[in-house]
Amino acid sequence: MIRFYNASFLWLLLIIPILAIIRWTALYSRRKKLRKLGDPALLAGLMPDVSKWRPFVKFWLLQLVLALLILALARPQMGTKITHQKRNGIDAVIALDISNSMLAQDVQPSRLDKSKMMIENMIDHCTDDRVGLVVFAGDAFVQLPITNDFISAKMFLQNVDPSLISEQGTDIGKAIDISMKSFSSQRNSGKAIIIITDGEDHDGDAEAEAKSAHDKGINVFVLGIGSPQGAPIPLGNGNYLKDRSGQTVMTRLNEQMCRQIAQAGSGTYIHVDNTSAAQEQLNNELGKLQKSTTDSVSFSEYNEQFQAFALLALAALIIETLISECKNPKLKNIKFFSRKSLK
Repeated sequence: MIRFYNASFLWLLLIIPILAIIRWTALYSRRKKLRKLGDPALLAGLMPDVSKWRPFVKFWLLQLVLALLILALARPQMGTKITHQKRNGIDAVIALDISNSMLAQDVQPSRLDKSKMMIENMIDHCTDDRVGLVVFAGDAFVQLPITNDFISAKMFLQNVDPSLISEQGTDIGKAIDISMKSFSSQRNSGKAIIIITDGEDHDGDAEAEAKSAHDKGINVFVLGIGSPQGAPIPLGNGNYLKDRSGQTVMTRLNEQMCRQIAQAGSGTYIHVDNTSAAQEQLNNELGKLQKSTTDSVSFSEYNEQFQAFALLALAALIIETLISECKNPKLKNIKFFSRKSLK
């Protein structure tokens, strides 16, 4: 397994296409000026030692040197030892509401963005746990199966937005059902379904599903996000969602429904606002669940590989230095180096 210890340096690779664009612009400007001086074929005859390809090769060799040096700065490392670690944790599936109402901004920066920040914070605290992600609106599906690969979990989380599900609405019952099916029946650990929603359930079977989850030994936590006063739903173009009569739609947190779902699942309801109180309460509740021991495989030792990239950069730089921009008169009879006209 290869990783970059200083991965932030990889952003410097963006310099390479920028330099290529600058060079192309300079060459284009130079050719325009040469055309004003005379016929390109005639000018090529006056400059027999000028090479068309040597500057091109030298430029891209220098680009290669730059890329290799950036990769060396990023400190590539290769895993050399696989270790089996014992983890003592729980299994948790997060069911995240991604209906359009979650774009409301009564919780900053928005209900959805606040939810994603809470999930990311929870993942950072789940060092020995396993997490999965289910997204739902009018439909529901598994976005990420239960895993202890927290890097992948964060990557999947960043891609979550309402466009993932075309069918609008809020089917909390289906989200609970799919979440229940995500757990392994072989693990005797604490299991939790964490529902993050504004509580606008449109199907009405959420309480029955929550009770079914409790009967299977799964703890149900409901995080109600938003304010009871409500807020408009932004459309992204400066306007807000309106109903058929032209009135602005106000989406309100349905705390009563959230409490009923949590109660049906013998779980806990937590109100999410602009403070960190909900995050702390959730972490405390999850900490009370029964934990089980599992094996996980990881790389424990990494060897530095930047030396190889540095040596390749040095070799490319030496080759670039040995190549002159003008043709070698001793090789003028070789067909590859024959005189070429400037375009």
